[in-house]
Amino acid sequence: MELLESIKKRRSIKKYLDLEVPTEKIGMVIDAGASAPSSGNIQNWRFVIVKDKESRKRLANAALKQYWMEAAPVHIVVCAVIDTAKQFYGLRGEKLYAIQNCSAAIQNMILMAHSLELGACWVRSFDEENVRRIVAITENSRPQAIITLGIPDEKPPEPSRIPLTHIAFLEKYNNKIE
Repeated sequence: MELLESIKKRRSIKKYLDLEVPTEKIGMVIDAGASAPSSGNIQNWRFVIVKDKESRKRLANAALKQYWMEAAPVHIVVCAVIDTAKQFYGLRGEKLYAIQNCSAAIQNMILMAHSLELGACWVRSFDEENVRRIVAITENSRPQAIITLGIPDEKPPEPSRIPLTHIAFLEKYNNKIE
């Protein structure tokens, strides 16, 4: 699959078949995340793979009662090691780079999942302290997202997009490209 085609056809999947995800494919998704660029190559991400049914149920509850998540046979909790980013880049590393680095990893992971014909959804809304307790995240790290992963049981339509002429500018902000 061509990269741009994969980017444009990827969708957030919230319905999954009751089938196991092969370990090899989970590994490929994690490897894609670990291959993302990071500020100063600090690679301050950590990935907690959650397959246990009860833990997935608890994560869905912690994600503001998004119970559709329970159907995904794999959850990946993406964490930022805040201390590492802060050590190298101070407050900007702690408040910005740590998040940006994990976001790049997450994007790689959901695109890899799509290329492997898996469904994935980037879940951003959750009770951070609850997620921290469920997967035993250390104090020097913060959960950034939960990625649900599985065999898709839906094909969502293409969402509308803002035209490029409204979001891309030449040389200066709001200098529209015709």
